[in-house]
Amino acid sequence: MEYVPRERVRTLTAVLSVVSLAVVFAAAGGRIPQSTVPAAPQWVLDLIPHVNVAISAAAIGTITVGWRAIRRGNVDRHRLAMLASFSLFVAFLVLYLYRLVATGGPQPFPGPDAVYQFVYLPLLAIHIFLAVVCIPFLYYVLLLAFSHPIDELRRTAHARFGRIAASLWLISFALGIVVYVLLHVVY
Repeated sequence: MEYVPRERVRTLTAVLSVVSLAVVFAAAGGRIPQSTVPAAPQWVLDLIPHVNVAISAAAIGTITVGWRAIRRGNVDRHRLAMLASFSLFVAFLVLYLYRLVATGGPQPFPGPDAVYQFVYLPLLAIHIFLAVVCIPFLYYVLLLAFSHPIDELRRTAHARFGRIAASLWLISFALGIVVYVLLHVVY
């Protein structure tokens, strides 16, 4: 069953990617006023990073399950795991962006300057870069999956781009956990 017209996959990928990244960069750049999101108690805002690290760990698990499932030929389990992964990614992003807008910007690094410059910033930059690069791959793979029957999907770029998306996703989520540990555990 087709959910997305095949000839629109690339166009929809581009549009969704541009809109998604515009929202992320607007939030990160302070272009979205705090008044656009409902106020939350401080304990809720403080809880979001802890929830997001749990979401990241769960996403690593679901991506891994999905990858293993497709390698074993279990398409149904793969589909379920990848949809769960995407849902976790959306939940992470919504919570992250909400906190970013509600608090007026990113959390400052509380550790020493040397760790900030030579460890934290490079890890954060790679994490953010991979997350940004991953967005169009994720949309493309998802839209291909929704626009082709399973027996035809093997003749598309779904598997090739899926491997790239999953790899970028796994590394980005793992680095996000390292960033969390530096921000909330070590310092």
